[in-house]
Amino acid sequence: MPVSGHLIERWGAGAVVRLGALVDLGGLVVAGALASAGSAPGAAAGLLAYGFGTGVWDVAMNVHGALVERHLRRSIMSRFHAGFSLGTVGGALLGAAMIAVRVPVPAHLIGVGIVLAVITVWWGSRQFLPRATAQGQARPARPEQQPRPSRRGPLAAWREPRTLLIGLFVLAFAFAEGTGNDWVSIAMIDGHGTTAAVGTLAFAVFLSAMTLGRWFGTRLLDSHGRVAVIRVLSVIAIGGALLFVFAPVTPLAFAGTALWGLGTSLGFPVGMSAGADEPRYAAGRVAVISAIGYCAFLAGPPAIGFLGSHFTVPRAIIAVAVLLGLAALVTSAVAPLDRSRDSSRDSARG
Repeated sequence: MPVSGHLIERWGAGAVVRLGALVDLGGLVVAGALASAGSAPGAAAGLLAYGFGTGVWDVAMNVHGALVERHLRRSIMSRFHAGFSLGTVGGALLGAAMIAVRVPVPAHLIGVGIVLAVITVWWGSRQFLPRATAQGQARPARPEQQPRPSRRGPLAAWREPRTLLIGLFVLAFAFAEGTGNDWVSIAMIDGHGTTAAVGTLAFAVFLSAMTLGRWFGTRLLDSHGRVAVIRVLSVIAIGGALLFVFAPVTPLAFAGTALWGLGTSLGFPVGMSAGADEPRYAAGRVAVISAIGYCAFLAGPPAIGFLGSHFTVPRAIIAVAVLLGLAALVTSAVAPLDRSRDSSRDSARG
């Protein structure tokens, strides 16, 4: 992810998305083929390539999503992330179906890699806005109005306090989201004594609430602004996580799960939008914010597991509430740099 910003500035978001998709394809083919041959190191090398492709792809599509958002002059980034949530569900269901019909894992990986590469390379990325627009303003302008391309060093964004605060903000929400994805089912089963089926249903409730929040939250962002909406959602997420932990009965635990998912729904996409407020610096900043945020996906699950081994998994989830409280304190960092949108909204209210 840290190198993604430089690649995007050099080649454009569409080209980097295609690069990521092709590297993903190669990684999945290598992993699938060598895993079937019994080579664990070879499979690991393929998965490493897959991780690289996914990382640069992720940053590039967020940079372009922010550009589309600015071009439309309304909040829409969270709907792109709702698509990510739906893809998570679709991938899980496809995996279950492949197991049910006894499709070998290598064939499954290679097939998915080919299909997604075709969709992304030959169709999806070709629908992107022209690179000339991506290098300019939200709407096409005269040549003399176009901002000059960024010539900053690759580490410049790492020295910006606002960018680092947004990264911390995204890390907290990514930790909350990742913990819900990885531990809700187990916490429901082990902590609340439910069956595996009920635990799986709790995960579905969490993911559904997050997806709905991302899809319908765009109007709230346009009406009330990023900071106010995220602060309210932070409180909802904190309350939901604590309700899930301390609920005396299963129905209340389900209510907590829904509030937890809803409250965390907009944090990550809003962080991406905030990092891309200035188009000329968007690539480098989104790369930094993504790298910091994804540390939570990397370190979060084992951290909860470590705490859970000492205090039980439900009690370990209290860490989610603590980090979300920290995110609420730094939410002002995601306020738009372009104040014209907020000003026009205030004028409309008046």
